Amino acid sequence: MSWLTDTDDDDDYSEYDESAAKVRPNPKANKPRTKIRPEYANALSGRVFSVDRGRYGVWVDENTPTERQLIATKSRDLGKYSVVTGDWVDLVGDTSGDEGSLARIIRVQERTTLLRRSADDTDAVERIIVANADQMLIVVAAANPEPRTRLVDRYLVAAFDAGITPILCITKTDLQDPAEFLANFAGLDIQTFQSRSDEFEIDAITAQLQGHTTVAVGHSGVGKSTLVNALVPTAQRAVGRVNDVTGRGRHTSSSTVSLKIGTGWIVDTPGVRSFGLGHIDPANILRSFTDLAELALECPRGCTHLPDAPDCAIIEGVAEGRLGANGEQRLESFQRLITTLGSE
Repeated sequence: MSWLTDTDDDDDYSEYDESAAKVRPNPKANKPRTKIRPEYANALSGRVFSVDRGRYGVWVDENTPTERQLIATKSRDLGKYSVVTGDWVDLVGDTSGDEGSLARIIRVQERTTLLRRSADDTDAVERIIVANADQMLIVVAAANPEPRTRLVDRYLVAAFDAGITPILCITKTDLQDPAEFLANFAGLDIQTFQSRSDEFEIDAITAQLQGHTTVAVGHSGVGKSTLVNALVPTAQRAVGRVNDVTGRGRHTSSSTVSLKIGTGWIVDTPGVRSFGLGHIDPANILRSFTDLAELALECPRGCTHLPDAPDCAIIEGVAEGRLGANGEQRLESFQRLITTLGSE
């Protein structure tokens, strides 16, 4: 067993030494990844009007003789960043708009507004509905299906949170007088349109949409898609009927799409029966009530502004008549919207 202990100075064991092993360099693996990305100075700007399974419809050169629609895909550089209807994006690649052409979205421009909803009030994960809208057209039926005040309140909360101006459109007024329903919103000073089952205030609504991006929302079966088809005859949005037994409408619009109408856009969204507000910041609602927000500066820290809130400057100011004749209605509407955040 002496061979285990005896050593020979003349022996060379370097061939067994791992430190002496030579590794062939891999230029691809060892080359550091650069953070420098192309600037795409010549990228074309456009507005996303539809999203369908990884393909994005984009309108470019809007309101010019060369305006056209493109089909685009999302650049790998954007990663998991969502591109949604209403986004302004920068494109490269084939931007001709010819059949079979495909452009590439390489940037999403800064968004001015973002309308969101969650699955329910306990879910903080937001679902983006549309970007860059500045008006929300809330479509409600006076009857069949019956109007839901709480659902409209939720739309209003989402609009105020996003900084979007709400508008009400009451359909089917020939079936029911909407006066009692509209009284719930008397303190909000919201522009309202009323239409019968067989006709809409097309001219007035069309005029209101010019120069704006308006997102249309509403409960299933209220006539929202019918209204969109009347405003944009080429839209061909699917419409349905209300179930005679349940009184509920069917989901007919399955996707969000933006439609050009003159110098404006109307964004038709799928009908919903619930609208989660788990992502909403109550402070954003107060900011939408500028007169109440001014009084709130005198409120104690942590004030809820609800009827049982001690030393609430808003409640005291309204009682003193500092907001005029409609002060009580304004406060009642605000408190109802705040309460909506905690009720389903």
